[in-house]
Amino acid sequence: MLLHYARMYAPWILLAVVSGWNAQAGAITGLLAAALLLALDLRRRRPADSLILEISTTVFMALLTALALTAPGSGLLHYGASMAIGWLALTAWATIVTGHPFTEGIARRDVSADIAATELFKRITRTIAIAWATGFTATAIVLTFVQHAAPDNTLLLVIVKICGFTIPAVFTARYPETAQKRYFAELETANPTTTPMPHPQSNRY
Repeated sequence: MLLHYARMYAPWILLAVVSGWNAQAGAITGLLAAALLLALDLRRRRPADSLILEISTTVFMALLTALALTAPGSGLLHYGASMAIGWLALTAWATIVTGHPFTEGIARRDVSADIAATELFKRITRTIAIAWATGFTATAIVLTFVQHAAPDNTLLLVIVKICGFTIPAVFTARYPETAQKRYFAELETANPTTTPMPHPQSNRY
């Protein structure tokens, strides 16, 4: 799952890096990267519910590119990074509110249909989605402030972006195993006479 996220965020990283040199070039580079990755996933026949963020990314990059080319002097371009992360936050929260967390489709690739149908699986993927949505929201807010107050502080901007992705990523790596252990401990406590169920060996949620 973490490898999937790392690949998925490549367009955003390219946008951030290239935009530091030229806003139009950054938008176009981000759009090309997003479109290429989405095309490769569609060619592999990835399910649509596992490509929610990829599709959303491509749409945003297309809109940003249109803005950069038609209104290169727009003040909005100075807030490209915060707008990008804010867009991800809106996308993530929308999937949670509608009851289809974007993480569920991603995680379903790596587990059996029986596991994907369990309440534990759904609980874990929803919690991870909330973690990412919260991280995106906080990062977008902080970036907006930094880009307004200290737009030339490149180091601070980079640190905020790294923290915004690293913290949810670490949570994603650790939470499934912790949630599984807690779930089975509660199950064994509630049913002490029942033979304990084997703990799943995979935490690839």
